[in-house]
Amino acid sequence: MASKKTALFVDVQNIYYTTRDAYGRQFNYKKLWQRIEAEGEIVSATAYAIDRGDDKQLKFQNALKEIGFTIKLKPYIQRSDGSAKGDWDVGITIDVIEAARDVDRIVLLSGDGDFDVLLTKIITDYGVSAEVYGVRALTAKSLIDSASIYHPIEEDLLL
Repeated sequence: MASKKTALFVDVQNIYYTTRDAYGRQFNYKKLWQRIEAEGEIVSATAYAIDRGDDKQLKFQNALKEIGFTIKLKPYIQRSDGSAKGDWDVGITIDVIEAARDVDRIVLLSGDGDFDVLLTKIITDYGVSAEVYGVRALTAKSLIDSASIYHPIEEDLLL
């Protein structure tokens, strides 16, 4: 059987906060990359992040680039009421739909239930496998239910 072509998408903010809140630890992107690469060819890998422009974040982005990720950044926006805005949902959705035409498998790292409709669409319209990695307690049930395969993020994928 030919190697499965895979496109990988990471909702960086979601993964950062859910692994921190559930485990007090950071996600191991290199280990994830090795796991997914062992199951097929990674034809694209994109990490979506908010740009605060600090050194720690820059180091993290460079580490992701070294692994093989393309980084897409949005500026961090502080609203006048003190709340913050930085959401990649629409950007991720567009990119996933584009990629679904050319791959066998989409892998999404997020616990955000807003993506459930997207997964249902790409499975139905493109016949791709849509896999989700997320922290079980902090992943929307609708997202787990809409995925072809759900992979809980556990200790083995943490630093």
